[in-house]
Amino acid sequence: MEVSSLPVELWQLILSYLRLPDLGRCSLVCRAWYELVLSLDKTRWRQLCLGCLEHRHPNWPNQPSVEPRSWREAFKQHYLASKTWTKNTQDLESSNCLSLFRRRKGRRQLCIGAAGEFSSLRAALAAASPYDCLVLLPGVHEEQGEVLLKVPVEVVGQGNLGDVALLASIDQHCPTARLCNMVFMPARFTSVLYKTTSGYVQFDNCNFESGQLQIHAPGTCQVKFCTFSQSSIHLRSMALCVLENCEFTGSENASVTVEGCPSSDRNWACKHLAVLAKSCTASTREPDPAGCPMAKQDGWGESLLGPVRTCEIVVGEERSSFLSAVGAQALLGSAQEDTEFRENLQAAKEEEYPALNSNSSDSDLHSDDEEDAQAVYKLPYQAHSLSHTLADVTHSRLQSNRLHALQRDLKLKSLQQELQQDKEAQSLANSLQGCIIRQCLFRDGKGGILIYAQGQAKLEGSIFRDLTYAVRCIQNSKVIMLRNDIHHCKASGIFLRLSAGGLIADNNIHSNCEAGVDIRKGANPLVLCNKIHSGLRSGIVVVGNGKGIIRSNQIYGNKEAGIYILYNGNPAVSGNHIFQGLAAGIAVNENGRGQITGNIICENQWGGVDIRHGGDPVLRNNLISCGYSDGMVVGEHGKGLIEGNVIYGNKGCGVWMMSSSLPHLINNEISHNSIYGVAVFCRKDHAADYSHGQGRSESFQEEREGAGGENDSDSEEDYPAAQRPISVALVELNSINHNGAAGLHVKSSEALNIIANVIHANCDDGVAVLQSSQLTCIANNSISCNSREGVLVEAECQVELRGNGIYENSSHGIVSKGEGVIAENDIIGNHRCGLQLLQAADMKVTKNRIQSFRDYGIALFDEAKGLVQENLIFQGTSKKSILRPMSNAEDCIIQNNVLLTFKKRFDMECMLINPPARPHIEGGAPESCTAADGQRVSSITTRVDGGCHNHGSIFCTIL
Repeated sequence: MEVSSLPVELWQLILSYLRLPDLGRCSLVCRAWYELVLSLDKTRWRQLCLGCLEHRHPNWPNQPSVEPRSWREAFKQHYLASKTWTKNTQDLESSNCLSLFRRRKGRRQLCIGAAGEFSSLRAALAAASPYDCLVLLPGVHEEQGEVLLKVPVEVVGQGNLGDVALLASIDQHCPTARLCNMVFMPARFTSVLYKTTSGYVQFDNCNFESGQLQIHAPGTCQVKFCTFSQSSIHLRSMALCVLENCEFTGSENASVTVEGCPSSDRNWACKHLAVLAKSCTASTREPDPAGCPMAKQDGWGESLLGPVRTCEIVVGEERSSFLSAVGAQALLGSAQEDTEFRENLQAAKEEEYPALNSNSSDSDLHSDDEEDAQAVYKLPYQAHSLSHTLADVTHSRLQSNRLHALQRDLKLKSLQQELQQDKEAQSLANSLQGCIIRQCLFRDGKGGILIYAQGQAKLEGSIFRDLTYAVRCIQNSKVIMLRNDIHHCKASGIFLRLSAGGLIADNNIHSNCEAGVDIRKGANPLVLCNKIHSGLRSGIVVVGNGKGIIRSNQIYGNKEAGIYILYNGNPAVSGNHIFQGLAAGIAVNENGRGQITGNIICENQWGGVDIRHGGDPVLRNNLISCGYSDGMVVGEHGKGLIEGNVIYGNKGCGVWMMSSSLPHLINNEISHNSIYGVAVFCRKDHAADYSHGQGRSESFQEEREGAGGENDSDSEEDYPAAQRPISVALVELNSINHNGAAGLHVKSSEALNIIANVIHANCDDGVAVLQSSQLTCIANNSISCNSREGVLVEAECQVELRGNGIYENSSHGIVSKGEGVIAENDIIGNHRCGLQLLQAADMKVTKNRIQSFRDYGIALFDEAKGLVQENLIFQGTSKKSILRPMSNAEDCIIQNNVLLTFKKRFDMECMLINPPARPHIEGGAPESCTAADGQRVSSITTRVDGGCHNHGSIFCTIL
């Protein structure tokens, strides 16, 4: 009959009454009939799938309200899986094997129960032949002793699930068996419900209550659509077994225990299970957009995390002065106090020497003549060694483009991209060995899965909730976790220890009471593309020589650090987005280490990165931005190589350092932070309590005791920074610009080296040294266009300034009240004095090139003393050179300085030569500067009887 003879709707109605064999025959008629049968997917095929007592909803127990892609395909997979136990007849051809039961006319059905042929299961088994079907009639069936299963049979409960209960302990000695549609309860003499050490057993649609399944290699099993209530499975040395669509509740220990290395002695069923595992792929979730996701708004996640926002970088717009962190408020208050103090001091100085500031008509230039005057007297300095870095930060559009390009480069990779690039991860993801657990639900019990003693398990599409822990993998075992949900555990979600490894990828791990992932004692997993969020502690903890590769994860909204590394933990952390944490983004503490590269760390409440107490990581090429406190904190005894990072737009400082720390900051861009670019403090590190708070309810005692021992033998190879330690904190080759207070703020009790940095356009001083009991070396830096002094040195500070270019700052070039050396600097174009020495300053000022447009090149006030010699002072618009009041002329030598005055309009390119404009890093030692043609030379000499630091009389002559 032609299909077109009736409307399609009528054909579908007719075919919806056919049984399964008849549907199969109709589909073989022709293509049109085949397609007609396929069109019944949501009607007849759905009825057949849900009406079968051996099956449950294809997405049970996790998503029973979600329909499968195809009901027909789901029914097909269920049917094929239910026949796996019949395929042990290896000598038959596959076509004969598939129709084994249809051909065996001698296959019997034996009924067990009050109305059946046999009163007990034991009696029926004694009379059964291979592959007979034993039907348990509704009721409770209790066996008094252990039941031995010596022939392959199928045991099926009649009626709905729950109508048949079997109280027995079964020991399988035959090669294959299947049990279906019944409730298993333990016998009075043992808690073991079923065990096998050699054969294959298949459980479909069963309930297990208060007992245990024991499957030992070379035996294996397939468990599908089963419920385990206060029950568990113990798998030993499994080559391959499959647990699918099962529910585990109320376990007193681990629900599934996987012990021992997968056996090389493989059961006959392993190849069939492998084919089944490949064809029945776990359902996958739709991937979220690559941007920052929305946190789940249920349970604890709502209380810890509001709506997740992306951090949008804007360059050049006004920043808010609001600081959410208490520490940031204190720092800002300190900066304001310092500013008010300097303003009051300057007003007092101007009041004290009113006549000395108005002795030249050039100081009263009209605004119309200002630009022309600067064109005459301005010295070109743009060709110094750091000019290329300076060019990048002076153009806001260029800087913005670089930041957006960096965000694009650090875009999260999908799991597919990671697997394409990482062959090891790809091999793990595709492996089929050990225990395969798919689409299962573990809830309301102590433990989910325990893997130990070289065991191996693969977990896909499962849910772990309201457990003490979800997964524990220890003792050289391996776990592969793909697309699981792990949440609301009372301890850590995933726990790896004692050289455990594997792959943890594309999981949603959230709202756990301890760490989402806990890596300890030599464990070395791959942690890729997970969402780890809303935890009551840290997202990931790496402790006690733990390692691991942590890549392309979204870690957000955790109550403590997104990633916490301590006690010689040494992971490789790269390509992650760590944001909106309620503490630090990454914390490295208690001798923790790690390679932290290419991450986006933003909008965290504490420092983006927090390093303390011997923490010694390598941080490279990270974007640390938009934090509510400091971008990076290096606390007491913190160390580390901090290189090539962009630290941008944080509400506190860009980098906050303790003077007792020994970091190496090199080649970072530190910009647009609300307070200091880099701040160094020596006050007590109250925030050190952070390390104890992180572990307040979690025991790190074993790791703490082992921290003083030997490190891993490969630590030097894995950690190159350990091969080049530094003895003095070093701030080198950084760009520190457009910060809300001083570019570099120093209150230090230890030595500090500040070398070859670009410190530009900060809203206060370029460098402020307010306390420095040991030498602070400031060398070869470009310090320009800052809103106040280029360099400020307070009283009793020891400073060496050498080889710096200090240009066009809005106040004085250098103000010093301390001690030390100011040598071979270019102090050009600052709006007030080039160099000002105040109070009890005791400085050796030599071989500098100094120019001020409107004020003195060098001004000495109060009891300032020292040596001022061989400096080259260029004429400014005020024609002021050196201010030296006679009444305060004790203990100071001013000699052999040179004043250069200019003719109108001449070639200015020859001015800062031999050496070129500073900083001049690549050249040799600077040589003395010679006068060029067109300059009139005046020498300024001061002779001091009795030397530089006596209290005798001084005879000062100015020619």
